Amino acid sequence: MVEVPGSHTGWTFITNHARVLAAIADNPNIRIRDIAAHCRLTERAVQRIISDLEQDGYLSHTREGRANTYRIEPDKVMRHPAEAGLTVAALLSLLVRDETDRIGEPASRSARLAGTGGPN
Repeated sequence: MVEVPGSHTGWTFITNHARVLAAIADNPNIRIRDIAAHCRLTERAVQRIISDLEQDGYLSHTREGRANTYRIEPDKVMRHPAEAGLTVAALLSLLVRDETDRIGEPASRSARLAGTGGPN
């Protein structure tokens, strides 16, 4: 089970679509139930967001038995004109902890952004 963050009220900087994408980037085999718990959304809302992301080419999945494995398109550019030219990979580099962070060996932020801070 994915660790569930504490409750929050008020506005936030990150959209639910970005939260779901980050959860998938962190674990491509994550279950919808676990994404919903982590992002504080309903399972139905997560299903709609995944559908949106797949429909616009940011995400795809393959079925393996009863589980899905998701694949993010890291070179796909962001939709909003204010982020013209920025890729999904650039967004996720800010939102997802890399493997070295998880095991207690933090890589420098610049190394992570350059892709040299460990597996992504």
